[in-house]
Amino acid sequence: MSQVDIKTMPFNRESLDSLSDKYYANYPVVYFLNNDTTVYIGETVAVRNRMKNHLNNQERKSLNKMSLIIHDRFNRSATYNIETKLINYFLADERYKLQNKSQTAKSVVHNYHNKPYFDEEVFGDIWDELLKRKIVDHPRTAIENKDVFKLSPFKELTIEQLELQLKIIEVCEKHIADEQTFVFLIKGEAGVGKSVVLSSVFNRIQELSKEKDSNLHGKENYLLVNHSEMLKTYKKIAGNVKALSKKNFEKPTVFINKRKKLEKKAGIVLVDEAHLLLTKPDPYNSFTEENQLQEIIRHSRVVIAVYDDKQVLKMKSYWDESKLDSILGACNTEEPYELTNQFRMRASSEMVKWIDQFVEKKITSLPEHPNYDFRIFESAAKMYEAIRAQNEKHGLARIVSTFDYVHKKDKQEYYIEEEGFKLPWNGDYKNDTWAEHADTIREAGSIYTIQGFDLNYAGVILGPSISYDEETDTLKILTEKYKDTEAYRGKDEFEDSESIKEKIILNSLNVLMKRGIHGLYLYASDPKLRARLKELQRKERL
Repeated sequence: MSQVDIKTMPFNRESLDSLSDKYYANYPVVYFLNNDTTVYIGETVAVRNRMKNHLNNQERKSLNKMSLIIHDRFNRSATYNIETKLINYFLADERYKLQNKSQTAKSVVHNYHNKPYFDEEVFGDIWDELLKRKIVDHPRTAIENKDVFKLSPFKELTIEQLELQLKIIEVCEKHIADEQTFVFLIKGEAGVGKSVVLSSVFNRIQELSKEKDSNLHGKENYLLVNHSEMLKTYKKIAGNVKALSKKNFEKPTVFINKRKKLEKKAGIVLVDEAHLLLTKPDPYNSFTEENQLQEIIRHSRVVIAVYDDKQVLKMKSYWDESKLDSILGACNTEEPYELTNQFRMRASSEMVKWIDQFVEKKITSLPEHPNYDFRIFESAAKMYEAIRAQNEKHGLARIVSTFDYVHKKDKQEYYIEEEGFKLPWNGDYKNDTWAEHADTIREAGSIYTIQGFDLNYAGVILGPSISYDEETDTLKILTEKYKDTEAYRGKDEFEDSESIKEKIILNSLNVLMKRGIHGLYLYASDPKLRARLKELQRKERL
């Protein structure tokens, strides 16, 4: 058991004076200052001097309690680590608004002596004690399953992600005053951490917009995402972070229509999931121009867009390299930056490669996957039982499916039905993201519900559109069996509409199969494909 000591006292000069003869007055400690609604978290090796500075800070004067977290084995690396973790956990706990600013210098993932001990045992004891004292509301397991936690702008970044964060900020500062709009494109497949970087960058940009000596001072910046579920998460984060405001997070159409009325360019506009931007008019969604990216560029000084052509899901937002090049051709830009390291799936590179080949219609021998729970089921009902068991144990385990079963937006209930199995499609949970709502274990998620989010375990139903060609030993895509009629809207405008339909279905499959952090379960509706997958599983066991 680690020896964590948390001392809480009033945040005033008398309390500071009482620390003068304590050994931890000049020793690494982690601390937080709070009142009933707001918190500031930090670390220091000179607690009295640091607190004197805070007492002279106008913003900190509203905080009336001081808690010092002490451990006789603390070192600077450990306190940096625990400080960062506390910031992220307090944010996802959603009880307090954070006064903290970005920690660019400290926010990179690094190892240090005995890190697992501090990272797990010591931090676990700290959080348990905070729960016991009713300073926080949620246990670690609940927090770690929240999308707010996973998209926190204070997350530790890898070296690759930190380099990208610094590159984006450099681009923004350099080009914010350009006459011609500057566009910076970031590419990366599902699970490489694109949204985490964007969340971190936007928080830092908004901080800089409030600093008088910054090139970005006073600029009006936005983060756009054409995805209702992700917008909910971003707005939740904004509600609890000092530098952010919910009004700076919008859907692209809302942003474009507002800018047209104002006739004034925004400063920096970040676009998450840019592959969801419309590439043609969509009057139903109040977009009457030709292309959303083109309009965003027209109404912004700097545009930062993250993009994955393997996640395009509709004809009306169909992107390929040539379309992208035609939009960016007139812009001030540079070579796209590509993120490559897979962070979501705790799977071997061979397991990820197998999925990549599968969504290219290739069926190959099953790889070794000792640390990743990959299973193939002959029964959708049995797969659902396994998912329910994982949800009881770990939380955030859900059934998801290709869009091969009727699902309409008319407030009626529609079902996915297979032999011995019947589950309703996902409902609308307003301000809650679908997977985080406890009741959704009794539903199946669609591609539109789960895109961009993590699950601990994903049970994927490969519906009737995913078939098997016995002659070529490859997947066979039956586009006529895909029930997402909205995805095909505008197909007559494409000469090669059949190949684009197939790409949309395969893209949806790619997104669904890369949701699970710890495990992927598969059930194929098509009997031929189901038999082929079970054959592969039998060979693996020999």
